[in-house]
Amino acid sequence: MRIYVGSKNPVKKTAVKEAFGHYFHGAEIISVDAPSGVSDQPFNRDTFTGAENRARFLYSQFSGSSEPGDYYTAVEGGVIELYGGWYALGCACIIDSEGRKGYGTSSWFPLPDIVITALKSGEELGHVIDRLAGEHNSKHRGGAIGYLTKGVIPRKDLYVPAVISALIPFNNPEDFFD
Repeated sequence: MRIYVGSKNPVKKTAVKEAFGHYFHGAEIISVDAPSGVSDQPFNRDTFTGAENRARFLYSQFSGSSEPGDYYTAVEGGVIELYGGWYALGCACIIDSEGRKGYGTSSWFPLPDIVITALKSGEELGHVIDRLAGEHNSKHRGGAIGYLTKGVIPRKDLYVPAVISALIPFNNPEDFFD
């Protein structure tokens, strides 16, 4: 089994490997830079759009190739405004070899005003967290969730349930696909 992941970020690759590992053992996980088609810091619906665009890119590049995938997977981190607050989340989109799609999200977690102000001024969440935490490239490790939970939940652990949720239609095709 071959699974393409639309990112070179090791956190996303590891999350996809772990999530798929619950259902498929020994899958080959291939990381490929895939464009999201949205801003580096997606807001609201763009988080879902970015995940789908990355998965569609993989599907278009590899489904007819000499090394096609069984699944084309993407995870996009973003922020969403709801009920007067701002939350960060991860969205996963999976497209299978037949072109069928599944979506899932991580749990959402609140962001403080200082972070939202920076994001609205054009900064990316990872860069804001790097500055607050005094780190470099934290999105390849614990990310915002790791920083805000004091290391209790690392970014990978946030994304695994999003990918598992996106796999639900594929694990129950009789209920989701005609």
